[in-house]
Amino acid sequence: MALLIVIYIAFISLGLPDGVLGSIWPVMQQSLDLPFWSAGLIGATSSIGTVVSALSSYRMTSRFGTGKVTLVSVAMTAIALLGFSFASSLPFLMLWAIPLGLGAGSVDSALNNYVALHYEARHMNWLHSFWGLGASAGPAVMGIALSLQLGYRSGYRILGLMQTILVFALIASLSLWADPKGKQEGKHHTTQQKGSLRHKALPFALLSFFFYCALEISTGLWAVSYLVQVKQLLPSDAAFYGSLFFLGITAGRMASGFISYRMSNVQMIYLGLLLCLISIIALFLSSLTLAGFSLLLLGLGCAPIFPSLIHQTPRSFGPELSQRIIGMQMASAYVGSTVTPPLFGLAGSCIGLQWMPLFQGGILVLLVASITTLVLLTRNKEFSV
Repeated sequence: MALLIVIYIAFISLGLPDGVLGSIWPVMQQSLDLPFWSAGLIGATSSIGTVVSALSSYRMTSRFGTGKVTLVSVAMTAIALLGFSFASSLPFLMLWAIPLGLGAGSVDSALNNYVALHYEARHMNWLHSFWGLGASAGPAVMGIALSLQLGYRSGYRILGLMQTILVFALIASLSLWADPKGKQEGKHHTTQQKGSLRHKALPFALLSFFFYCALEISTGLWAVSYLVQVKQLLPSDAAFYGSLFFLGITAGRMASGFISYRMSNVQMIYLGLLLCLISIIALFLSSLTLAGFSLLLLGLGCAPIFPSLIHQTPRSFGPELSQRIIGMQMASAYVGSTVTPPLFGLAGSCIGLQWMPLFQGGILVLLVASITTLVLLTRNKEFSV
């Protein structure tokens, strides 16, 4: 139980920086006199670092252990957040985005695999609800900093301090990561690996993560700007509504942990997809007030998709290879995070952000198609875990 609590704390730290840039961008853009689309470059730089670290997660955790990888990763994000508070130009913002991205990938893959192998679906959903707690706290802290006239730089410093506190908590818990039973989750046979990696369902597993993160990241990064520019909300009010998206993810994953007693991973995924469709339509068509709260519904829809896909991975491809495949899935997810923000920024600059919900709807259609194909190809072929 103590180790599980530590893992939950680590996932709070993973989520803490994720929604910050989008929530504060209207203010940062004006303060630093940057072009609108440059937020996409910052987000893409961070995501590239995360892709690299996710692909190397198997080697890193095998060599240093999950505890040390987690500690170093959280420390890197703390340093990066403090760096953002001092950066005064786009090159320096992109520079600090590198450790921010590198700090996320390896620990994300390692912890997801550990929980997928050793805990039930409810623990996976609760784990990601703690990520949502961190992701909700980031924009909320920024909104409070703005409302108190402290400025976004002070907001970044507060977040950096919060990460630093988590670093000390992880240092104190390093002994908990020792495996008294001598288990080595990363071991597998080469023949099994080659067979599984050639599985025709694998590309659709990777595409599912790509399209899901494209939907989530684009919403987190550009939704606040959409509310400011299209729905005419004040930046401080829009930052609050932006935090509702991550709050919806947090609450939805907490609820999904209980719903998983009655529903399978696949059923929860399709329920989430349905809620996403309803919320995107509402975001596009609804009035000023309802448009903000539709982000809450979108967060609720996104909530069960990612953790349920991860929890299903060792059951679809086998536990022996889950660490390697989950690392590939995390990399694919972050590629989606890398590609989508610049495309949304370019489209928003060229034709206006009022069409953002239609782009999200297109991504959702591709996500449904890839998940459905994955489910059909792995149906009746589940491994016991």
